[in-house]
Formats: sequence, C-alpha cells, structure tokens
Amino acid sequence: MNGISATHISYYHLCHRKLWLFHRKIKMEHTSDTVYEGKLIGSQAYARRAGRWRELSLGPIKVDHFDPRQKLVREVKKSPKLEASHVAQVKYYLYYLEQAGVDNPRGLIEYPKHRKTTDVRLTGADRQEIRGWEAEIERIVQQPNCPELVRKSYCRQCAYRDFCFI
Repeated sequence: MNGISATHISYYHLCHRKLWLFHRKIKMEHTSDTVYEGKLIGSQAYARRAGRWRELSLGPIKVDHFDPRQKLVREVKKSPKLEASHVAQVKYYLYYLEQAGVDNPRGLIEYPKHRKTTDVRLTGADRQEIRGWEAEIERIVQQPNCPELVRKSYCRQCAYRDFCFI
C-alpha cells in the first residue's frame, strides 16, 4: 500500500492541477463555502443511524462512515454533479479495504438533498484500473511544475479557484 489517499483519487478525476497542489500541502478547502456546506450535510444527514457507523483509518485512508458488520462504506455528498469522482473515491476505499483483508466490502453514496443513492461494488476491471490511477497520480505529483490550468465547468465552485484564476 502507498501514501495515496482517497482525496488524491478524487482530485485525479477532477483536476490534475488541484491534485498536484493538494499533494504539496496547498489546501484551499477551508476557504470554500461549498465544502463547508457539504461537510454539514455529511454530519447532519441520517443522524439516527450514527450508532452503527464507525470512523476507520487505514494508513492514508480515512473512511468517515463504515459499518463493520455489513462491510459497508457510506459517503454522503452534496450533489451528484461530480458523481464519477465520488464513485472513484468509494471504489478506492473498497480497494484499500480489500488490500487490508476485508472480504467483499461494498459502498453506498448518498445524496440526501437529491434523494438519490448509488451502490458501489468493486470488480476485477476496477482493481486493474485503480492500479493505473495510482501510477498516473504518482507521475503527476512527481512533476516539478504545477500542471497547466484546464478550465472546467465546475471551476467556479472550486476551493482552488482563487489560486488558479487570480
């Protein structure tokens, strides 16, 4: 196992520039109202179920909600707009749990404001793809210079916006 966190995986799928900055400890999330609102949703949603869920730390991985009886990772997100990144993050949690000896873990992404859930399972193809993500992340973060800016539709909401555009 390596030092790649689920945040690395998420940022790899969103923006290589954000990934490179994050890896160098340049963290802008604390300046974002969007990130703060997302954390509130995560802490307030499904409060009655809190007794089942445990926080789990495995090396660089920190899972906020894990049900050890069901081997279930739960992620609560604000919006499904960036769902591909969310799914990749949860697949990485599942992959990491498998590497740590947890048999057949599964994931659930919940979007309470949208009344939507996404079931996440890990396949053989996913495992192979994740190894490719890790290699690509290592390549990106080892570059001596920050990757060039690539404008995306969600840049307006990004916590790193000021770093990139000002």
